[in-house]
Amino acid sequence: MTEVESLTPHTLQSSGDPLENAVVRLLRERPFYGHFLLNLRRERRDLKGKPAGVTIVNAIPTLAVQPDAFARLSATEQRGLLEHTVKHLLHLHMLRRKGRNLHDWDVACDLAINPSTRGLPADAVYPAQFGKPDGLAAEEYYDQLTCPFDVGNLEGSGHGNAAEEERPGAAGTGDDPDVSPLAGHDTLDDHGLWSEADSTTLNLAEEMIRSVTRESLRAADGETPAEIGSVVAGLLRPSPLPWRQILRQFVATAGRTGRKSTWTREHRRFQHDTPGTRKRRRLNLLVAVDVSDSTDAVALREAFARELTQIARGREAAITVLYANSRIQRVESFSGTAFVPARYDGGGFTDLRPVFEYAKKMHPLPAAVIYLTDGVGPAPEDMELPTLWALTAQGEKPVPWGIELRLEV
Repeated sequence: MTEVESLTPHTLQSSGDPLENAVVRLLRERPFYGHFLLNLRRERRDLKGKPAGVTIVNAIPTLAVQPDAFARLSATEQRGLLEHTVKHLLHLHMLRRKGRNLHDWDVACDLAINPSTRGLPADAVYPAQFGKPDGLAAEEYYDQLTCPFDVGNLEGSGHGNAAEEERPGAAGTGDDPDVSPLAGHDTLDDHGLWSEADSTTLNLAEEMIRSVTRESLRAADGETPAEIGSVVAGLLRPSPLPWRQILRQFVATAGRTGRKSTWTREHRRFQHDTPGTRKRRRLNLLVAVDVSDSTDAVALREAFARELTQIARGREAAITVLYANSRIQRVESFSGTAFVPARYDGGGFTDLRPVFEYAKKMHPLPAAVIYLTDGVGPAPEDMELPTLWALTAQGEKPVPWGIELRLEV
């Protein structure tokens, strides 16, 4: 059973929990990494012996930890491993596989980031082991070390390949030219989680990691570790995506409608000779509109409403719209093509919390929350529901979690 927890600056303190203690040390010694980890969803999982792993689930960056395995590492190794996982997210390695051999891609990603990470466990792999220089991208290591005709194991968790291991030279010695030198080597963290990132587009994941990076830098007083300076600078460049495209990708990631084939369920008429079908749930969205004076811009609200109307009409969607300032002023519900949001002027100051309290009481829970606001006002410290902050041009993201976009009209 997956156990989901949260780490926040308000609740985190030195304790008997090895992960919490490791994050506390990072906050003191390497603040950017510590604050980055605070912005991730945290889960306890059975990782088949691996101490930790990261992925992106429905556009939410997630850190999974197997407590016993993590506790067996020294304090230095814990710090090194956590920095290692952050770098995987910064480089979006889980979304750059593009049909490659999973095992070799996984090892290539470790080769790309391990040389710049201090204190890693003894079984970490390094480019020098394969006669390669430090500082190459994962794609370069993969192309130079993977055999052209060795597609290997394209499915599964990416750990090991039975067919390769039975052949001579499979230990990565290079004795067999038909076997990848990466065979027989393993990763420090669990890359099997990376398959969970497949539901998130690369562009949307980049927006989320950009947001987390920005928040981490702010909390660390702008201090960027030298070894990741270039990748952070690249992330902080203005997004090339127009806000409408970000909005559409977010909604597409939140859920899909219709039916899909699946071999995990028998077909009612043909049993296992034909894949069964699984009905996808209707996409439930909660849209909140800040009606305080600071967001009283007619052109902005109308552009936002028009875009959501087009999205709703193109899919089977149930949309609940809340008009709120310091409290919820009005609730409207729409289904499919009936979605025609009205203008509502409420004025007053903003409290962002009532919308999320309402969301947690909805049945079924919404697949995502979209909040049009300037972001000025108190908000929950954490939220499990995927959230898109549709901010005004001069607005500010109120909390580290969630994806932000800027409405330029």
